[in-house]
This record gives sequence, structure tokens and C-alpha cells, in this order.
Amino acid sequence: MTAAEKINEMGIVPVVVLEDAMDAKPLAKALCEGGLPCAEVTFRTAAAKESIRIMLEEYPEMFVGAGTVLTTRQVDEAIEAGAKFIVSPGFDPKIVDYCLEKDIPVFPGCITPSEVAQAVKRGLKVVKFFPAEPAGGISMIKAMAAPYTGIRFMPTGGINAKNLEDYLSCDKILCCGGSWMVKGDLVKAGEFDKIRELTAEAKKLADSIRK
Repeated sequence: MTAAEKINEMGIVPVVVLEDAMDAKPLAKALCEGGLPCAEVTFRTAAAKESIRIMLEEYPEMFVGAGTVLTTRQVDEAIEAGAKFIVSPGFDPKIVDYCLEKDIPVFPGCITPSEVAQAVKRGLKVVKFFPAEPAGGISMIKAMAAPYTGIRFMPTGGINAKNLEDYLSCDKILCCGGSWMVKGDLVKAGEFDKIRELTAEAKKLADSIRK
């Protein structure tokens, strides 16, 4: 199964920001028990690499990737930690080409037809759409998908339980990235039971939309 197929099966990819790698294990446990054994761990903090490594060491069945990847060095760090895919907020040709050379799946951010064209040119089938809501939401995605029939989108940014159906009900959406079930304040407070509950609710909602 390809990375895209695995993510599509999940429906939602929790987008995680961890300030402390000590939180990686209990967070991974909460996500797995909540029915979403996957995560996009963002390189917004210094704890990202170690967090990815811990998650995959403790829960090898998880499908964990690296997000907010802005440099080729971060690509290397993510791969060293065991990341299964790379996500970048924008389309950086250097990063995309480097990932393709390294044979690791990459989902670059694309919010314009010109950026999608660059992805198509490189043979990509999936791109991130970020920031989803401010950039025009599902209506913008549908408009861009019309000429680029072979591309599917992974919208992230402003997606929550209230608007999830707008996105997941569209066949051009591979999955949605979201952080509402893994909010930073919940992680910092150690409320992993609450995260597990919110994750289970999110997975149930995603499954009901795509049934």
C-alpha cells in the first residue's frame, strides 16, 4: 500500500506540534487507541525528529510523517527518524526534487494552478492545500481540480469537526490534516485521555462521511 493509500484510508491525519519529545509516547498511544494510528509531526519545534523516532519505536504500526519541512536538512532528519512521508507548507522545487531523489513520498503545499502544474510535471499525484480555509476552501480545490484531473488534495488549515464533511465528501480530497483533536494546550496539560476521545470522535465522523 502506498503512502497516499494509507493516508486515504485514515481520512484524517492529526497535525502535531510537540514542544517536548517526552509527550510523543503518550500522544502516540492516544492516537492509536482513538483509531487514528497516524500523525504529521511538524518541524516547527526542535523536538520533531526525536518525537517521530519515539512514536515509531514505541508504536511501529503507526504511519508517521514530517510536516512543515522547509529545508533538505530537515528531510534528512525526518528520514533518519523513520518518517514515512514529507509535507511542506509551500511548493519548494528543491525540497520536492530532493524527496523524489530519496524516494520518500512528498506532499508539497499548492494553492495555485501554477504550483499544481509544477507538481504534475514531477509526476506527483497528491498535494497539500494550505492554508485551506483562508485560501478558498473546498470551492477553490474543486475549481483547481477541474483541469488537473489526476491530482488529489490534502487540505490543512482551518479544518475542524464542523466543516470536515465539506471536504471529505469530495472525491478530490485524499484526506484532511487537522489539529483540533491534538491541540497544543491539551498536550501540554497531559490530557491524553481527552485527545483519545477527540481522536475517536474525529475518526467516527470521517468514517460516517465516507461510508
